[in-house]
Amino acid sequence: MPLLDTGAPPFFPPDLSRRAVDAVEEMDRPDCDPVRLERTYAQFPVINAVVSGWRRNYRRFVRPALSTQGGGTVLDIGSGGGDLARALARWAHRDGLTVAVTGIDPDPRAHTYAESQPAVPGLTFRAAFSSQLVAEGQRFDVVLSNHVLHHLDTQAFDGLLADSQALARALVLHSDIERSPWAYGLFSAGTLPFFHGSFIRADGLTSIRRSYTSAELAAAVPAGWEVRRQRPWQNLLLHRPGR
Repeated sequence: MPLLDTGAPPFFPPDLSRRAVDAVEEMDRPDCDPVRLERTYAQFPVINAVVSGWRRNYRRFVRPALSTQGGGTVLDIGSGGGDLARALARWAHRDGLTVAVTGIDPDPRAHTYAESQPAVPGLTFRAAFSSQLVAEGQRFDVVLSNHVLHHLDTQAFDGLLADSQALARALVLHSDIERSPWAYGLFSAGTLPFFHGSFIRADGLTSIRRSYTSAELAAAVPAGWEVRRQRPWQNLLLHRPGR
């Protein structure tokens, strides 16, 4: 009996031995379905809470960098729908820190969605590239991003690292997925019953295919950057200016 073709990606792709740099995520297409895109932004808080580990990163890295002066400034590059920037602002407020969080994204669709959500004290959004903030002479205590690195070509990747170094006073953290057959298979199976009507599942699988292994990421960054592997299947790229 033939298998039913559901249109869903297989649990395991043909090859994960190298990055699928030519694969394109649906939400990155300028003509993607706007309804599905908005649902994707709305569902990001759920999927990021499960797989991204930013509560841990905040406690271990961000909060200590800010607490010495009772607060500070944070820049979230490629902030998308704004869920991480909102979470950082809320966590810092609960910890008694006076923090100004700025989320930037050059995609006007992402910026519009982020701005449409309820206001959070100390949080602002801009439709901008990191290079624009460098040109303006902006500085932030902490510069970070979530699941941005795998989207970038070599020139944009190098530009992001250079911009981050120029913008950060104390700490840079770029967190991204680590490519792995297990990550692909478990994400494919785990998201199959959920996230219908959005790009979460299909684009998540494409993201894994495009992502770096830890060794690849370490080979791609200049001196002064540290790659740390985190569970489950995350790479954390860390830089401390002046060290």
